[in-house]
Amino acid sequence: MLSVLTALYVAVRAVSCQAEPIRVVVTGAAGQIAYSLLYSIAKGDVFGKDQPIILVLLDIPPMLPVLDGVVMELQDCALPLLREVIPTDKVEVGFKDLDAAILVGSMPRKEGMERSDLLKANVAIFKTQGAALDKYAKKTVKVLVVGNPANTNCLIASKSAPSIPKENFSCLTRLDHNRASSQVAIRCGVPANDVKNVIIWGNHSSTQYPDVHHAKVNVNGSEMAAYDAVKDDSWLKGDFISTVQLRGAAVIKARKLSSAMSAAKAICDHMRDIWFGTKEGEFISMGVYAGGNSYGVPEDLIYSFPVQIKNKTWKVVEGLSINDFSKAKMEATAAELVDERDTAVAFISQ
Repeated sequence: MLSVLTALYVAVRAVSCQAEPIRVVVTGAAGQIAYSLLYSIAKGDVFGKDQPIILVLLDIPPMLPVLDGVVMELQDCALPLLREVIPTDKVEVGFKDLDAAILVGSMPRKEGMERSDLLKANVAIFKTQGAALDKYAKKTVKVLVVGNPANTNCLIASKSAPSIPKENFSCLTRLDHNRASSQVAIRCGVPANDVKNVIIWGNHSSTQYPDVHHAKVNVNGSEMAAYDAVKDDSWLKGDFISTVQLRGAAVIKARKLSSAMSAAKAICDHMRDIWFGTKEGEFISMGVYAGGNSYGVPEDLIYSFPVQIKNKTWKVVEGLSINDFSKAKMEATAAELVDERDTAVAFISQ
């Protein structure tokens, strides 16, 4: 009897592993974030342990030799879910029939570069990539923009892909969310997974607002409000916020390189939650289209909100009470995004 059950299990397992592969592109695939990210995707940490993957690696032509090395390493990992790896510098190859797009590559700010110059360079990149998504990808593709300025790059990509629903585009603020959760956990002396429902409002920049007014902390088996668990309002309204806002710069100062390991982990968290949903009673932070929100945020923006996800569809958590302190922070980061948007949109038509 046992051998029959074992054979049945093996047969079912074999069938389950024969699911159609999904196509996932990572741009900037020769970079350090991608190097920390690709293994997790390929071994099933993001899209599921039974989901075969075709991994498409897109980068600029000078990086193709580096991509060859990345391909060799992925092959040498001998990962059973990884069906094919396709390195390319062509968007028509990179964006063909995609199920998911993780847009990591962008123009970094260089010394002496004005902010408007940075926006102009990235508008060109994300206008091209948005148009390519519109032309070649599935209309159901889920697009995550990581390359900075992530919110505005995401908005430009969405505007350049009119046949793909705006709701399919999001930008990464999960790294900020994870940073905020971790800071509260360290302060309370609990594991990071005992902190839930922190919020990142607004832009993935130094104006973002990490908000713990609705966060909960599990302390010795008892769930309590973050403010009650931390017992230090001045820290939560001061150093906590600035630490999260400026964490990326602090990492660069220490490493002489930008965040890669933590960024890759946040990308995995973000895409896994899109694919499999958020836990009951919990919400996470994502930069999403602001249309129809109830928090007074201007509508034509990609703005980070608390969201819950079910059936691959996100929904902004509505009805949270917002005090005057929070409202001022939320408005400040929205104002920065409006300025970015207006500058970027002016470049689109040029």
